[in-house]
Amino acid sequence: MAAIKEIIKNYIAENILFTDKGYPYPDNASFLENGIVDSMNVMEIVAYVEETFNISIEDSEIEPANFDSIESIANFIQRKTN
Repeated sequence: MAAIKEIIKNYIAENILFTDKGYPYPDNASFLENGIVDSMNVMEIVAYVEETFNISIEDSEIEPANFDSIESIANFIQRKTN
């Protein structure tokens, strides 16, 4: 799961935070509570996850429990790919 987390952290750092200094938050930091992403960014992350990990994500799965932190995204991907 560490590899999944690194892929997601790199994507968010480069494409949402626009930094090359890496992802500066703990893996369990809430995106919404910390102002890391907004609703448009969530959709970008969903599209990236679908393409990168070759999974389909249903609209009903796009919820904070699955997409509010690096940890929640990694857990979601692991569930979908196992």
